[in-house]
Amino acid sequence: MTKIFAHRGSSGTHPENTLISFAESVRIGVDGIELDVHLTKDGELVVIHDETINRTTNGKGLVSEYTVAELKTFDAGGWFSLHYEQETIPTLTEVLGLLTELDYQGTLTIKVKTDQKEYPGIEETLVRTIKNKDWPFVVNYSSFNLVTLQRLAELDPVTPKAWQTIGSVVTIAFANYFTAIERIEPNFSWFIQSEAELIELEKRVCPWTVNSEPEMWMCFERKVAGFHTDYPAQAIKLRQRYEREQFSFV
Repeated sequence: MTKIFAHRGSSGTHPENTLISFAESVRIGVDGIELDVHLTKDGELVVIHDETINRTTNGKGLVSEYTVAELKTFDAGGWFSLHYEQETIPTLTEVLGLLTELDYQGTLTIKVKTDQKEYPGIEETLVRTIKNKDWPFVVNYSSFNLVTLQRLAELDPVTPKAWQTIGSVVTIAFANYFTAIERIEPNFSWFIQSEAELIELEKRVCPWTVNSEPEMWMCFERKVAGFHTDYPAQAIKLRQRYEREQFSFV
């Protein structure tokens, strides 16, 4: 069965990378949740996509220029809807706590955002946080940055890892060689042009970001391991329809 990952939570219906977005993902029954982490000025992991807070908060500047307490003063939901203006940038610890409280039992993919900015020690901080306790859900790591993935493999060889990539023929060849990863997550626009190459890929494939129903249906038809979507509730309903139609032909 093709698994459905909520991209930054249910980010098509709620402000991305917020507690409300992750809670909605659990409520609708997603197979996986994907989020992004950066490191603050005081060395804490916070969940936000960009290197700056400009796009998704009412503040300005780099995440790394602020402490957690300072970041908590910004509105991280009002840009999406005034209904969510009380949402703040969550710490990774807060998200882990929320998912535990909600008894989430799917997969949590933590993407380490070191592709644009280097955060010394971020891999060690992440592994220490994850290994601090046993979680009711499965944790995966992902990154665009191959150096980060190699560091994570050395620090934590057990937790599965994925390489997120724009995609190319070279990517496919290297992905089969790169033993640090179990999964490759290509951009969907590349994925749809690369069926022949992907058949030869030994790693599991989980494209991003798959938002239209024809794109979702294509993923079901190609039987990919999973895909990331901003609209996980819509994807779940479509998968149910796809499975009913497949069953009707048996």
